[in-house]
Formats: sequence, structure tokens, C-alpha cells
Amino acid sequence: MPTYVLMTKLGSEVISDPRGRKAVGKEWKQRVDKLCPDVKWVAHFALLGHYDFMDIYEAPSNEVAMQVSLISRSSGAIIAESWPATPYDKFLAAAMPVEDALIKERKDDD
Repeated sequence: MPTYVLMTKLGSEVISDPRGRKAVGKEWKQRVDKLCPDVKWVAHFALLGHYDFMDIYEAPSNEVAMQVSLISRSSGAIIAESWPATPYDKFLAAAMPVEDALIKERKDDD
């Protein structure tokens, strides 16, 4: 199943929610689990910097990944971006034919 990274920045109304971030996060996860049951969670991190949270998850398609982002936006995130992520070994395997073709092209030009 494809891997995605969800980068989230919360709105001030969520951060200052008196129920606390833990309750809001639990509600968000329950909503995602209910509406996107095929999503498999890999990791969850709190961040310092532009984004507040990073989640790594697997989803069956880009459409399901978009749904995860939409649910996040409807739950008070002002930014929710799901990025496709490729394991490094698969990246190298995909890059090799391109690199080989470029090397051959350069040799043919000489």
C-alpha cells in the first residue's frame, strides 16, 4: 500500500480548545478511522516549526489520502497536506533507468 506523510498546522481555535489537544486529536483519529477504514497508521510526531504534527500512514489510493487531509481540515487544521512518500530503495530502483538513459544520451552526444 502506498505511504503518505500528513503535515498539519492547527488553527488557533483548536490550540486554545478547552477540551485540550488530546481530546481533539482523539476525535480526529476516530473520524479518520471511521471514514477511511483502510488507512494504516505508521507514526505520529509533534513538531517544532511551521507544522504542528506529522503523521505517516498507508492508504490504498491518492483519493483516500485526500480524504484524510479533508477530514483534518474539517477538524480545525488550517493546513493539512498529504504527501506521497517512496521508500529510498524504490526511489533508487525507479531512478536507475533514467540515470542510465541520461548517461547513454551524453555518450551519444560526444
